[in-house]
Amino acid sequence: MTTNTKSKILIIDDEPTNLQILNEILQHDYNLLFAKDGKKGIELAISESPNLILLDVMMPETTGHDVCKILKSDDKTKFIPVIFVTALTDIGDEEKGFTLGAVDYITKPVSPPIVKARIKTHLSLVDVNEVKATRLQIVQRLGMASEYKDNETGMHVIRMSHYSQTLALAFGYSNEAADEILNAAPMHDVGKIGIPDQIIQKPGKLTPDEWEIMKQHPQIGAEIIGDHNSSLLKLAKSIAITHHEKFDGTGYPFQLKGENIPLEGRIIAIADVFDALTTVRPYKKAWEVETAVDFLKKESGTHFDPILVEKFINVLPKILEIKNQWPEVI
Repeated sequence: MTTNTKSKILIIDDEPTNLQILNEILQHDYNLLFAKDGKKGIELAISESPNLILLDVMMPETTGHDVCKILKSDDKTKFIPVIFVTALTDIGDEEKGFTLGAVDYITKPVSPPIVKARIKTHLSLVDVNEVKATRLQIVQRLGMASEYKDNETGMHVIRMSHYSQTLALAFGYSNEAADEILNAAPMHDVGKIGIPDQIIQKPGKLTPDEWEIMKQHPQIGAEIIGDHNSSLLKLAKSIAITHHEKFDGTGYPFQLKGENIPLEGRIIAIADVFDALTTVRPYKKAWEVETAVDFLKKESGTHFDPILVEKFINVLPKILEIKNQWPEVI
C-alpha cells in the first residue's frame, strides 16, 4: 500500500489554455485542482485546503485581487500561500498583490523552470512553518500537562505566559523576542511531572523533606526539555531552571543573585508568583490584586528584580485585562 504525499495545488484562471499549460508543467509532481472563475476557486480553497494557490489576476466578475482578499480574510484559508500568475507587469499591480497577502508573482508567458522553482520554494517555507507550529503546540501541551498534575485548570500557564510577554515588552523586548517569551513560558513548571503526586497535590504545608523533593522540579524540567539548537527550547530550558531563583541569592537550585539570574527567569518569577497569589490554590484562597501588588513591592530587591517589579506595576491595567480574559474554570 502506498500513500500519496504529493502537495495539493489549486490553479485559478479563466483561460483554459493557461490551465492546460500549468497542468502540463505540474501534473507529474503535484495533485492539481482547477477553477475557471474566482467564486469556484474560493469554494475549492475552503473545501479542499490546498497547500498553495496559483491565481490569475485579470478575471471577469471576481478578479484575482478580490479572490486573494477574500481568502486572506477567512481563517480556513488565510495561511495558504498565494502566487499570482499574470501578464500584468506594472510595479503598482505587484505592490497591490503583496499588500493583499500574496507571497510571489510569476509573469506570463510562464517559464516551466521558474514556475517549478517558485512553487518548491514556497512549499518548503510552508513545511518549515508547520514544523515550528507543531513544536510550539508540543511545548504548550507539555506545559499544560504539568499544571493538570498540580490540580490546575491549565489557565495558569496561559495567564502567566501573557503576563510574561507583557512585562518583557514593558522592559524593552522586541515584539519577536517577547513572543518567544510567551511561547516558552508554558514550560516553566514542566519538571513537576517528575514530582510524586502526594507532594504536588498535598493540600497542607510540605515537610522539610517533601520541600527538598519539590525543589528538584526546576532541574527535572531542564532535563525534560534537554539541549537543542532551537532558540525557543533553549529559552524554555533557561526559564524552567531559573524561575525560582531570587534576586538576593536565596532562591533555588543554584542560589544565583541579581543579574546573574537570566532576565527571562526574573521575568517569569514575577508573572508566575503574581498569578499564583491572585488565584485559588489547594492550600490557600485567592489574594486581592492590591494585596498581591503590595507583596511584589515588599519583595522588590529580595525575591524580585526591582526594575521589573516597577515595570510590572506600570502595565498592571494590561495584566488585569489578561487576568479577566482567562479566568479560572471552576
